[in-house]
Amino acid sequence: MPNTGSSRELAAAVADQFEKITEAPDVDNLETICAPGLVNHALAKWRTPGLDGTREYLTAPLARRFDEVWRERRVITDGEYVVHHGIRAGHWPGGDFLGVHVPSGDFAREVVFMYRVSDGKVAERWAIRDDLGFLRQLGVSLT
Repeated sequence: MPNTGSSRELAAAVADQFEKITEAPDVDNLETICAPGLVNHALAKWRTPGLDGTREYLTAPLARRFDEVWRERRVITDGEYVVHHGIRAGHWPGGDFLGVHVPSGDFAREVVFMYRVSDGKVAERWAIRDDLGFLRQLGVSLT
């Protein structure tokens, strides 16, 4: 994808659509926005890679427990790369998270989602979340 304003706008729109599909989650429409060989770097190593693993994650009970929205968001584009960076806030209903019992409560955490868009589809995705900050806000001590 050439580094033009229109290609950056298309890449940003594709990344936004991916977020909308995953927040719903509308797993039946992943193929419309993702390349067949999607590499989702955010998936746990034990998950099936690609579209199948992304679909598995989005339909897992833990994925649907977060009621999380953007409080502030910056969108940065550079050629075929799109970065969403900001603060997502929400409510955790309580329960296990990464093998730790976490009580219910409200939280806000910094996140970065990065996408590589190729031929109008998400080809790669990365996610970096402040999970430690999330746990601390909800009173979890990891000592």
